Amino acid sequence: MPAVTKSQLKVADEVWIAAALLHREHPDQADFSIEEIVDRANRENLYGALRPGVYVHAVQHCVANRPPNPGRYLMLFETGDGRRRLFRKGDSYHPDRDGAKVTPALGDLPRGLSGLLAWYHDWSVISSSDIVKNDPLLALRGTGKQLWSDEHADDYVRRLREGWE
Repeated sequence: MPAVTKSQLKVADEVWIAAALLHREHPDQADFSIEEIVDRANRENLYGALRPGVYVHAVQHCVANRPPNPGRYLMLFETGDGRRRLFRKGDSYHPDRDGAKVTPALGDLPRGLSGLLAWYHDWSVISSSDIVKNDPLLALRGTGKQLWSDEHADDYVRRLREGWE
């Protein structure tokens, strides 16, 4: 398979590659600053020079949980102010980004980086228990079950309503 040339490399793919390399090199880190992603893209030097679009793609165009403006990729996820990680299945995203590109196509990766897609597939698979654990609302599931542990829900409601009139 021919490798993508510098002139064919999309800025969004360059941002994804930089973030993926950071995640792979620092598996203990949950996310990275925008500056770290831009710096990693600069150090990787896939295009020959850092394009101005790399920064705006890391800030907005590639970020799944921000409104598209105009880029609508699902490549990064905003974890906090100025913090990003790669998007994973199960992450929330802006509805106008539905069906958008999540990863570069295999043919769009520069020579020597095709293994990133297999790495990403393994990295991005998270169990539903991980989703629940990391979502504060979903983590509340079942916390009120002790309210009805000794009686049926209908009996509980009936007891609460006693004396209402």
